[in-house]
Amino acid sequence: MNKPLISGIQQIGIGVPNLHEEWKWYREAFGMRVSVFDDKAEAALMTKYTNGVIESRHAVLAMNMSGGGGFEIWQYTTKTPQRAAFHVSLGDLGIFAARMKSRDVATHHAQLLVKGLKPGPLKTSPDGKLAFWITDPQGNHFQVTPGSDWFKKKGDISGGVTGAVVGVSNMEQSIAFYSKAMGLQEVVYDKTGSFEDLHGYEQRRFRRVLLRKPHEDYGAFSRLLGGIEIELVQWLDGTGQKIFAERFWGDCGFIHLCFDTLDMATLKVRAEKAGHPFTVDSGETFGMGDAGGRFAYVEDPDGTLIEMVETHKVPILKKLGLYFNLSNRKHQKPLPDWMVRLLGLNVKKD
Repeated sequence: MNKPLISGIQQIGIGVPNLHEEWKWYREAFGMRVSVFDDKAEAALMTKYTNGVIESRHAVLAMNMSGGGGFEIWQYTTKTPQRAAFHVSLGDLGIFAARMKSRDVATHHAQLLVKGLKPGPLKTSPDGKLAFWITDPQGNHFQVTPGSDWFKKKGDISGGVTGAVVGVSNMEQSIAFYSKAMGLQEVVYDKTGSFEDLHGYEQRRFRRVLLRKPHEDYGAFSRLLGGIEIELVQWLDGTGQKIFAERFWGDCGFIHLCFDTLDMATLKVRAEKAGHPFTVDSGETFGMGDAGGRFAYVEDPDGTLIEMVETHKVPILKKLGLYFNLSNRKHQKPLPDWMVRLLGLNVKKD
């Protein structure tokens, strides 16, 4: 059996103008209360995507311990982040939405209505399951779908990130990239037409392909992160605009999708063979606040940024100097559940 090179979605990066305000909304909507790291630093290795300038930023990795990936909430501290100069629509090129998992989609929807967070209508998605869309105060879109794997049997009705909705210009090229380079080889559906679940876009024609990597018990945090689902969307009646055209990494919106990586060296070779060499590579352990690891970036066929992080160090309780040190770990068995639950000690209190 080929060993997987990625275990799950570690996080999706979201550029925001006010980190604390946005994080509060994410806690309310999706239970993203646990802070894995909270770091202020220079993004010295990302000048390829910041116009050659070393920018400073404040970043928080927030997670929901029920299961799923987190949000890397990211705010420039050296300049004002820029919004897209046009209204971003489904079919534009790049990350249009984060896919969030829910224990009970209908109940989750009702709870958000009570909170006044204004979710879109409940609809049936192409896989026959109930889903809905919701938009945060900055105009970022989230698709809430049923979750199939959970780290905690009981907890928030919402889980974390299970994937993303990505606009593409050439479906076949994009399928090849995400299946061959990233390992998402299961095709859940491949449908073309107009879709009633796409609230506000029912009259447009799209090709929609949902790719999945099911959860596997392989990787230190695999039971927490769960499986991966990425929906590729191609607008058939026009040409989408690049969401980050004339803007930079860290500006407002979804800046990257990050995979938890188990073997960066092998993944680098695979990506190069697929025609997508790494564009950024820390090459060794790089500090991210109290966390650390090797990180790299690759571009999908439309230039959407995919981050990969091979985790070496994770803080458990900073005040007591407790950390997970994974750099010398010789196997990829999941960490014991009780150890991973310790991350939940770092809860942000309102």
